[in-house]
Amino acid sequence: MRVNFTVNGRQQEADDVWEGESLLYVLRERLGLPGSKNACEQGECGSCTVRLDGVPVCSCLVAAGQVEGRDVVTVEGLADFAKQREEHGHGGACGTGTGSGCGGRAGVSLDEAKQWQAHGSAGGPGPRAGDSQTGEGAPLSTVQQAFIDAGAVQCGFCTPGLLVQADALLETNSSPSDQDIREALSGNLCRCTGYEKILDAVRLAAARQGEAV
Repeated sequence: MRVNFTVNGRQQEADDVWEGESLLYVLRERLGLPGSKNACEQGECGSCTVRLDGVPVCSCLVAAGQVEGRDVVTVEGLADFAKQREEHGHGGACGTGTGSGCGGRAGVSLDEAKQWQAHGSAGGPGPRAGDSQTGEGAPLSTVQQAFIDAGAVQCGFCTPGLLVQADALLETNSSPSDQDIREALSGNLCRCTGYEKILDAVRLAAARQGEAV
């Protein structure tokens, strides 16, 4: 079957998709977006987390046919998504028009998600500087930079899922408690960091976002 959906702000078409194929497989093998990692394939580790119509999901558990006409954001498009959220308030906890305190939002709505359009150059194959489709050359988001600065990245296999999930948390809760962070990231497993540096990174990102408001 053929599946048409939006990935990182651009319309995509996947052909010859079989009924049991996962969204993760389509992203990695058909669209050339390897950021979402293939680990447990059972929805237990969180390494393949993406946002589907604004909601974090394990892409290994989503059938490709379920995303027809829907919006997907992978780690490759996370920085551009966060930037446009800040500029235009597309579901962002601290975007324009979100009200005082920047908290209490239910997250990006389907309508808001579909307003996002890729910033990178349109058309043409292959990566290019500042391309939101591949993440190539794009400035890092606050969450991504915080993970680097806090030393929360080691082997990096779990990092894409953690980034997507952490970004979604800070979109709805600008000042999360340690318990909020632990609960939000409870579905994301890491074998390298011991988790404390990951918590530090989310705390740092929250503080930096608060300073920017």
